[in-house]
Amino acid sequence: MGLFDKMFNSEKKEEKVEKKSTPWIDLNSMDQLDEIEKNSEDHTVAILKHSTRCGVSKMVLRMFEADYDLDDSKPLKLYFLDLISHRDISNEIADRFSVRHESPQLIVLQNREVVHHSSHQEISANKLAEFVA
Repeated sequence: MGLFDKMFNSEKKEEKVEKKSTPWIDLNSMDQLDEIEKNSEDHTVAILKHSTRCGVSKMVLRMFEADYDLDDSKPLKLYFLDLISHRDISNEIADRFSVRHESPQLIVLQNREVVHHSSHQEISANKLAEFVA
C-alpha cells in the first residue's frame, strides 16, 4: 500500500470474481459441419468465425469472451473457426447455411436453421444468450 493510499484511505479490497471461460470447440474439419447441423436439433449451436489477421476481429473476440457468462447447464455448443487457417470451412458455412461470409461473424443455429447471424460490433454474448433456453 502506497503513502497516498494510506493518507486518503483509498485501499481497495480485492474481490475474487470468478470469470467463466468461454467453452470453445475448435472447428477445424468439414466433417464437423454435419455434426453441428445434427447437434442443432437438440442444442443451440453457435459458430464464431474469427480472422487472426484482423484487429477488429481480435477486439470483438475479446469483448465476446469478456461478456460471456452463460451457465454451463444451458444447452449450447460454441464453435470457434479460425478462418485464415480454414477458409474452405468458412466458405462451406456460407454455402450450406445461406449466410453471406463476413469476418468476424457469429452464426446461431437451431433445428438446422440459422436463427441469427451478426458481424463486427453487432456480435454479442448477451445476444447469444437470448437463443439459449
